[in-house]
Amino acid sequence: MENFINDLAGFVWTWNVPILVGSGVFFLIYSKLTPFKYLKHAFELILGKHSKEDDVGEVTHFQALTTALSGTIGLGNIAGVAIAIQLAGPGAIFWMWLTAVVGIATKFFTCTLSVMYRDVGEDGTVRGGPMYVIKNALPTSMMPLAYFFAAAGLIGALPGFQSNQLVQIIGDLPFFQIDNFNLIAGIILAGVTGAIILGGLIRIAKVSEWLVPLMSILYFGSVLVALMLNLDSIFPALKIIIEDAFTGSAVAGGSVIAVIIMGVRRGAHSNEAGIGTETLVHGSAKTSDPVKQGLVAMLGPIFDTLIMCTSTALLIIISGVWLESDSTGVTLTAEAFSALLGPLGYAILFICVVSFGASTIFTYSFYGSACSQFLFGKKGVKIYQWVIILFVIVFAVIPIEAAINIIDISFALMAIPTLISSVWLAPKVIVKAREYFTKLEKMPINN
Repeated sequence: MENFINDLAGFVWTWNVPILVGSGVFFLIYSKLTPFKYLKHAFELILGKHSKEDDVGEVTHFQALTTALSGTIGLGNIAGVAIAIQLAGPGAIFWMWLTAVVGIATKFFTCTLSVMYRDVGEDGTVRGGPMYVIKNALPTSMMPLAYFFAAAGLIGALPGFQSNQLVQIIGDLPFFQIDNFNLIAGIILAGVTGAIILGGLIRIAKVSEWLVPLMSILYFGSVLVALMLNLDSIFPALKIIIEDAFTGSAVAGGSVIAVIIMGVRRGAHSNEAGIGTETLVHGSAKTSDPVKQGLVAMLGPIFDTLIMCTSTALLIIISGVWLESDSTGVTLTAEAFSALLGPLGYAILFICVVSFGASTIFTYSFYGSACSQFLFGKKGVKIYQWVIILFVIVFAVIPIEAAINIIDISFALMAIPTLISSVWLAPKVIVKAREYFTKLEKMPINN
């Protein structure tokens, strides 16, 4: 079964890479790079400017971004980068950069659409995401795509990678070498998860808005110190990344295709651009204009891939552990921290991994719950939340390869309806964007 899942993941990502990257390139060209001109304005939006208290939505621009980032800045940037380097060499990082660049445009389109075509219930509850975009904007004949996304989302939102890697790094500590540790740790983690996710999006957003920035500063700050102490090694490390991206010399058999696939695959897991998951929370943001949230959302790939993933990659390459160690995932990153910063580095990484891993589980629980509500109504949400709590334990005890492949397969499937609907409705986004940018250039906006 494990071999079958591995082969299936490889197959679906072989054809998903050109779809994901090709769509991003289309969005870049079709928008004429216009969103990139308003990066400063996007930062102003997350700081609360141009917003009103009576804007429709569940969470603020900042909460929406930090909640979405809690699903992307985290183990995908810490353990995911290590896996990419271990399996495909440093060159995979270059292709992760590519997914981030095109992902900026992709997120602008997908998240703008999520707000444009979201559902607002009688009780004021706001629901967004690809399934509502398809339901409210595409012909009825396209509804199977909405159900397809939601069904794949039920699996893709399970905390496979996070639960597995959280337990792995805790289990690496000497005083946790006990029988059935993975099961015990999984049960404890499941209890913590239940206490947060049963409170819904508002509680998740409130946890994320302080936890994600705090842990990001701690993680990036410690990496920055390590890099400053090894300043002369940074450019050689970047050179290794670029050269290996086009040679595949670090991969068995020297396959450049393998490097590209792994880079895009891990990049998609890092920033989720085009997958559709991030639109579920951005679609619930309080905003007076969909374009505002599209601008906020496009900052995600900059933070999580271009900054955080690059920092982690440089640390691993400079430390040299990727050439010497047989460790996998988060353990390899931990060895890099220890090599460059000593025991303090390991302690900092431990704190960040636990915090990031937990916050990602909380965010993914919202993603899955949103898909469950679309398919089964409100009654399905509580049931699905208990399913997540159960699978925190399941994924804690299975091999990392199986856990990550299951999620990767689901991500690839979710991208299909997300990108079909986004490319289809791209002209609608351009019209909306022109209206917004014209108004923005004519006068200061305070709403």
